[in-house]
Amino acid sequence: MTSYTTKSHCKFSLKVHIILVCKYRKRLLTGNMGMWMRTELSNIALASEFDIDTIEPDKDPIHILTAYEPQISISMNIRRLKTLTTHRVWKCHEHELKKHFWNERTFSSDGYFVCSVGDASTEVIRAYVENQL
Repeated sequence: MTSYTTKSHCKFSLKVHIILVCKYRKRLLTGNMGMWMRTELSNIALASEFDIDTIEPDKDPIHILTAYEPQISISMNIRRLKTLTTHRVWKCHEHELKKHFWNERTFSSDGYFVCSVGDASTEVIRAYVENQL
């Protein structure tokens, strides 16, 4: 059964599956950096107007299942995630990233994938995201 969030003038359940990809399809999200990225994305969500249900870093892309409020656009949430993670990953992993990105301080590719959960249950999407390894 879907759980709904209730505000003063609305009731909603908005969830999307987001896939972010490392620039040049670099396989940087294995091991410690993948776990670090999971923690950082969770911290960003705590300070934002959306919740992260599930995060699963793969070798290259990172899969995220988020819930958000209707007044905030999905693209704003994604821009926030990409901007803050790029800034933070360079702050903490500059030495390692310089080996991959010589002249630019980048991390994520310019684009992204997003898909509403739609008729699929949250459990089905969660299982899909968690089993990306």
